[in-house]
Amino acid sequence: MQVILLKDIKGTGKKGDLKEVADGYARNYMFPRGLAEEASKTNLNLLAQKKSSDTFKKQTQEAEALEIKKQLKDFTLLIKAKAGEENKLFGSITSKDIEQELLSQKGLSIDKKKIDLKEPIKTLGSFSVDLKLFTGVTSTLKVVVEAL
Repeated sequence: MQVILLKDIKGTGKKGDLKEVADGYARNYMFPRGLAEEASKTNLNLLAQKKSSDTFKKQTQEAEALEIKKQLKDFTLLIKAKAGEENKLFGSITSKDIEQELLSQKGLSIDKKKIDLKEPIKTLGSFSVDLKLFTGVTSTLKVVVEAL
């Protein structure tokens, strides 16, 4: 019997896969637990539509990521913060601070999870911060921290 997997099943396949399984396994185990559904024409058409919409969504997200990368190519983010002796900051600059400054200075909304900051910035100076915009699309942002 052909089934469409609704969840990942170890040893069988991943969500959205079309698999051939034994009738008893499908009827007695997979269907009651909501792990799969029968591969009828209707369900196969729905699966094809879902896959095409997912592909379109990924293409638009990648195009947006490439556009953001182009906008940030020669951009330097200037952050002003209070500093004390030996150019040490009171507090630190985190990925959330970089996210807010990008929104206010450039008008770009980049999720703080996509900002790859190994550790918070704690001193004045110039830093390079990696941005993981999309799978395979990365950019480097120059961040300059100055005293208030």
